Amino acid sequence: MSVAVIADIVASRRLPDRAGAQRAIADAVAGVENALPVATAPLTAVVGDELQGEYPSLSTALASLLLLRLALPEGVDCRFGVGVGEVRPIALEGRELPEGPAWWAARAAIEQVERLQQRAAPLARTWIELAEGEDAAMTETIALATAYALSRDQSVSAMSERARRLTFGRCLGRSQRELAEQEGISQSAVSQALASAGSAAIVEGYDVLVAGVRA
Repeated sequence: MSVAVIADIVASRRLPDRAGAQRAIADAVAGVENALPVATAPLTAVVGDELQGEYPSLSTALASLLLLRLALPEGVDCRFGVGVGEVRPIALEGRELPEGPAWWAARAAIEQVERLQQRAAPLARTWIELAEGEDAAMTETIALATAYALSRDQSVSAMSERARRLTFGRCLGRSQRELAEQEGISQSAVSQALASAGSAAIVEGYDVLVAGVRA
């Protein structure tokens, strides 16, 4: 079982510099992959504003997507459809096309999160779907992971760009002193920014996700 992710840029048509936004996302993806090299296939632009990637587990996918949102600059954001299931790539003219139930589930998931944004949850960015035919015992796990992701989205969406940078650094184990030097502010200001953004819970959640990777 694999985890397929489809991402696209939120409100891309309203961005003043779409090409610049795509470059910023590519840079952020590269930075995340350097910090947490867990992707089977890192998110890569495929057409228009869409990116696709694969991960070996749901926890590694959610950890990587969290870091990506934290790494994006102000004004640029992505939403993510996450599909859990089998991947069956198709060989065509020397390359492989992503295909299979996990990808179909990821497509359904990104359509669902877009519907949520338009109605009840405008700050939602992540939805997870279990592919048809997979073990029904996974249903509860997917539901719990989706609930976690939606709550996390709400917190990250409310953060300032600086708070996201600081939270990113804390997820990677950087001290408040290091972050203060990076930002050119006092350690007390870093502590206050993290506390007001509710970063501690985000960092603890990230640590739970990557515990197996670090082990």
